[in-house]
Order: sequence, then structure tokens, then C-alpha cells
Amino acid sequence: MKRSVARSAHGKRSAPRRSSRAARTKAARDPDRVRYSSGSVWEPVVGYSRAVRVGALVHVSGTTATGPQGKIVGVGDPYLQTQVALANIARALLAVGSGLDDVVRTRIYVTDISKWEQIGRAHGEVFGNVRPTTSMVQVSALISPEMLVEIEAEAVVGPRQPRRRGRPASSR
Repeated sequence: MKRSVARSAHGKRSAPRRSSRAARTKAARDPDRVRYSSGSVWEPVVGYSRAVRVGALVHVSGTTATGPQGKIVGVGDPYLQTQVALANIARALLAVGSGLDDVVRTRIYVTDISKWEQIGRAHGEVFGNVRPTTSMVQVSALISPEMLVEIEAEAVVGPRQPRRRGRPASSR
């Protein structure tokens, strides 16, 4: 296996790392890794997946209000952009066997923090009962000037209990 030696800013050696080719090969043959691509033009250029699930853990990359044709939905409207970004996250979670109820953390990046109430209201409409941890941070810009909101999500998929119809057996 090819290894490279990382050096700190002061030239000291740190732990060896696998080359990116070795890391890609391992990821490609890892049966526990499930990847989902939304078809975004940025995914192959930057080299990332919209969502990755390894075991019970799911990580969803920064997701924006990109519509099916690759155009930004809700230009100038942070509330609508938040709604669309969260719908895109829901689609990614579903594709890897998870759902919004499994989300334990979100990170919200915004270009104008003064719009926090609109963004927070849209987030609360989706996660009001789930109540994941979250952060909302203003950034100077996102990858496109039309984008006002970008959201990351992390989920933990727990064992699912089969849903029963009627009353529980203990009350019969």
C-alpha cells in the first residue's frame, strides 16, 4: 500500500496517511458504505457524495435549494430555500434507508443572519418534533451568489419496530 508522510507547518512528521487512490479503492469495496448522489454538477467535480451511510451513521453533505434541473429554487427567499434544501436532505436520507426522524444534528450556513427567523421557522416546521442539535452560522458567501442557505445533516438509524395495528397485546 502506498503511503505518504504528512508534515506539519514546522516540518515535523505526523502519522502516515493512505494515498487518495488507496482510500478510493477501500471505499469502493466497503460493503457497509452506501453512497447517494443527487446528480448535482458539483459532486463529480469536487469528488463527494450527497449522502454516505456507514452502518447506522448517515452524513448528508451541505445541501442547497437546487431543483431537479440544477437551478436554484427560491432566489431571494431564504424561507423557501430552506424548505427546498430540507426536502433535498429528506430525499437523500430516504435513498440510504434513513429519514428525517433519524436526524440528530444539522448545521445551517446562511449568507444573511438577519434572516434567521425565516430560516429557523422552515427548519422548525420539519424538525419541531425531532429536535436535533443545530447551529446556524453566517458565512460570507456560498458557491453561487443565488444560494442563501446550505444545510448539512447527520443521522443515526436505529432499529425499527414493526408497526402494529390496533391495541397492544397487553391491553387485550
